[in-house]
Amino acid sequence: MTDDQRTHTLLEEIRDVQKESLAEYRRVTQQSLELQRQGTARQQQIIQVYRRVLLVGILVTVPLLVLLMFLLIRWSDRLFR
Repeated sequence: MTDDQRTHTLLEEIRDVQKESLAEYRRVTQQSLELQRQGTARQQQIIQVYRRVLLVGILVTVPLLVLLMFLLIRWSDRLFR
């Protein structure tokens, strides 16, 4: 093998390794992007659940506070003698 042939062979090997590396990088990048999309979708689902729970909590708490205020006002003369 001459030096030119060896150089050519080495350059081809380097090119092939770079192509493989680039293909692996693309695969990992796509996988990472997909995981980020899934994470974002999951966060949106959790936010929706959180909003519903918060709304239910408010809808339960406000009437109870109104009832408590009503009872305190109505019975305040008997409670605080």
